[in-house]
Amino acid sequence: MKETAYINKAPVGLAILAMLGPGLVWTSDMVGSGEVILTTRNGAILGTGVLWAVLIGIFLKCWIGLCGARYTVCTGEGMIDMFARIPGPRNWVVWTVMFGQFATAVIAMGSLASAAGTFLHSLLPISPALAGWIISGFALIIVWSGRFSILKMIMAFLVAIMSIGIIYVATIVFPPPGEFLAGLLFKIPSVPEWAIQKAGVSPNPWDEILPLMGWAAGGFASQVWYTYWVLGEGYGMTRGRGYGKPADMQRLKNLSVEDARRIKGWFRVVYSDAGLAIGITTILTISFLVAGAGILRPQELAPQGPAVALTLSRIFESEWGKFGAILFMLSGTAALCGTLMVQMAGWPRLLSDTVRICIPKFGRKFEWKKQFRLFLSFFFVTNMTMVFVFGLRPVFLVKTAAVLDGLLLTPLQAVWVFTGLYIVMPKLFSDEIFQIIRPGKVLGVFLIIAAIVFGYFCVFQIPYIW
Repeated sequence: MKETAYINKAPVGLAILAMLGPGLVWTSDMVGSGEVILTTRNGAILGTGVLWAVLIGIFLKCWIGLCGARYTVCTGEGMIDMFARIPGPRNWVVWTVMFGQFATAVIAMGSLASAAGTFLHSLLPISPALAGWIISGFALIIVWSGRFSILKMIMAFLVAIMSIGIIYVATIVFPPPGEFLAGLLFKIPSVPEWAIQKAGVSPNPWDEILPLMGWAAGGFASQVWYTYWVLGEGYGMTRGRGYGKPADMQRLKNLSVEDARRIKGWFRVVYSDAGLAIGITTILTISFLVAGAGILRPQELAPQGPAVALTLSRIFESEWGKFGAILFMLSGTAALCGTLMVQMAGWPRLLSDTVRICIPKFGRKFEWKKQFRLFLSFFFVTNMTMVFVFGLRPVFLVKTAAVLDGLLLTPLQAVWVFTGLYIVMPKLFSDEIFQIIRPGKVLGVFLIIAAIVFGYFCVFQIPYIW
């Protein structure tokens, strides 16, 4: 006799809107330094000719995050616990993630603190380093509680601030349809002479394009975090589970057909939530690209160094004067601060999971919340250090973090998630239950395409910019 697990029925129709939320937090991470700085910089230097790179990065990465969230809805565990079940030497994937993400987290969060500090410095008469420390301290206070509900409300507000202005400006300077659509032809624009001479931009366009693709739709960690935000919202099997726990294997094996059908109903919610996130991210990213191409490029301005915020503020200043410049710097500060909060909420969770799995004694000695706060405190200190050392080079830090987190592990992540869905998941459920919740072939096809495409960039393009 199978036990019946208590799983809420998924909402249907317009009721789904009330359950959307993880995607907004996911969006807040995706619409951060990559869009505010890198996408606008690419528009200024290379124009809308790199539109194809933006769309490829967003489209293919969304399948990784979506498939990871689908697995979480079915099992009640996050992506890192999925990785622990990948066939091969014990926890070999999790060890790889732990070492790779530890260094990446330090650089990525330091880059955000530095960039946000530069924006705040443009608004207040304080040094960029002090501004970065203030931003980091504020993010620490908000994230310390670890409560998803607080983070959800703050992220929704910050995303709205940035969205309104940049979309309006993009519509004003939108290029002719033919010129815009030409950006879909997979051509590599050349770096203009003014950018090389005035801004010290590398003549190799891949030096700008690869970081753009790396931060489009977030990096490796962003896809992992989306499974955490789904856990926090209680979709499907995640209801009442909390963080830092592997799946309840006995419960999964004893699921009833009714349970499986209820889980399947939650797929619609995940698809709607992820679709909203990707839709908002795509619109905003294209808007930043168009704004950079339409306003900064004619003025031969490339955002760089400590003046990055003031250069970017020309976008709004061109339409609304001094008020517009201040509005952009304020909304840019908000967006970068919001992304930093998501990262400071996400990376401690990710690394707590990797340490719990790879070093069980650590997990037994410290409860999950203590682990989370230990890592959070550590990253607060590293943020302050990175801001002090690299506070005047936000573009350099953001580009480095984009390649490290957004490209190097992404093809492997696509392969690992594919393995989790099609090799690991069938072993967790009875044959009858798995037939109801099994992933379709379309998900697998796009995961394979993502692995091939990002693998190409890692092997054939990254070596030429480093």
